Amino acid sequence: MSNYQINEKGYYGKFGGAFIPEMLFPNVEELRENYLKIMADEEFQAEFQELLRNYVGRPTPLYLAKRLSEHYGTNIYLKREDLNHTGAHKINNTIGQILLARRLGKKKIIAETGAGQHGVATATVCALMGMDCVVYMGEIDIARQKPNVERMKILGAEVIAATSGSKTLKDACNEAMRHWLNDPTDTHYIIGSVVGPHPYPDMVAKFQSVISEEMRKQLKEQTGKETPDYVIACVGGGSNAAGAFYHFLDDEEVNLVAVEAAGRGIDSGETAATTAVGTIGVLHASKTIVMQTEDGQVVEPYSISAGLDYPGMGPMHAHLFDSNRAQFRYVTDKQAMTAGIRLCKLEGIIPAVESSHALAALDQMKFGKDDIVVLNLSGRGDKDLETYIKWGEY
Repeated sequence: MSNYQINEKGYYGKFGGAFIPEMLFPNVEELRENYLKIMADEEFQAEFQELLRNYVGRPTPLYLAKRLSEHYGTNIYLKREDLNHTGAHKINNTIGQILLARRLGKKKIIAETGAGQHGVATATVCALMGMDCVVYMGEIDIARQKPNVERMKILGAEVIAATSGSKTLKDACNEAMRHWLNDPTDTHYIIGSVVGPHPYPDMVAKFQSVISEEMRKQLKEQTGKETPDYVIACVGGGSNAAGAFYHFLDDEEVNLVAVEAAGRGIDSGETAATTAVGTIGVLHASKTIVMQTEDGQVVEPYSISAGLDYPGMGPMHAHLFDSNRAQFRYVTDKQAMTAGIRLCKLEGIIPAVESSHALAALDQMKFGKDDIVVLNLSGRGDKDLETYIKWGEY
């Protein structure tokens, strides 16, 4: 068995588990008992793959970014998750989870969202399947991601503001969990990242693993070998990185690079660089690395990117950090915005601010001219135009 996959108890090494209130136990246990069976079912897979192909638009291209490659003196391929329907990788998981929820007889869907991409993807699949949809979103994120809020509403979702705490992604997760507690029987919670109680981290990673599955095939076609030298992805909760890393976890020659948001600097007190400032704790029903005080109170994170503004990470990433399987890098707001604008000018692609953090890590690394670097471009920047405009340095 892989050293980096989840074990039968729901742990990646020392991280994971399901620290849930008793009222939620039946729901989580129902999922745990059924998700692998359902996902392995031939009819389920046929429907899932058909929707990925003909509704989402997969496979997404693996694009050799020639001008960006020239800038860094190496070979940089962009996995174009920004070209998915709804504009990000999130749709891979929401398609899978809504098909699973339907097979479990659920009638209503709830979700949380930070940058709004998961909310849009959830609202999209609920419209597709004719299910009620409620999305929780931090009040601050609602203000900075207005286009996505309107998209959710147009698609028929109810968007509810989380007004407690930092009014961002962490608090949206809290509110969604509370809703699920009060309405557990006919409702499925589509968690958007590789966080939460087991089996969510594994289930979401499996749905997102289509990213690295395609990477291997496309690399073979384009370069003659399936494995790159580097795979780079941004990490908040970590679903796009989990998908990008998944089929390379046991290929130790592949350098996995996870990029966290340093905000205004790791030592500034305004950061979301969990592995740099966090310690082991429990967040959203999972044992992981958490930004917290000595007495276990969660420290409010900060990032210019709504999707990376999270005080923890999925247990898979905590294990990759703890076992040194992945290297973790930290990128400030300024570095991310500069790198995002560079991609616009060099390749004609406006990336999501989340993806811009992964791009900025290229400036911190040294590559050989024959290296193959795959960067997961997790989303497009339409939703972030206001952030780019306010930044103004282009």
